[in-house]
Amino acid sequence: MPKGRERRVHPRIDHKLPIKVAIDKYGFVTSTKNVSCVGAYCHITKYIPPFTKVSVKLSLPVATDHGKKNYTVECKGVLVRTEDEARGGFNIAIFFNNIKEDEKKKISQYLSQYLTHQVIA
Repeated sequence: MPKGRERRVHPRIDHKLPIKVAIDKYGFVTSTKNVSCVGAYCHITKYIPPFTKVSVKLSLPVATDHGKKNYTVECKGVLVRTEDEARGGFNIAIFFNNIKEDEKKKISQYLSQYLTHQVIA
């Protein structure tokens, strides 16, 4: 396998995308560091422990035959990792544990713009 090629079943890309992460009535507006069909990695300012359930709203600009279209993906997730960031705040990894298939397809369509010759599941 060529060096640097994604080996995950669900490839991820390093892209900054607007994302809202909410826990009960408290929310964060931030951007992703990377994203896949099953999760996202981003930076927040407050500590949230792993295994916390969250709501996610992700904005995706997708190229279509008629120009760009902005998709919104909404799903539920769980924090699988929380890491201290040396410059302040925390990096969190969110696993989308409750995402509808049509929402996953929106992410897949976004990813396919950047992942050539790879199967997006």
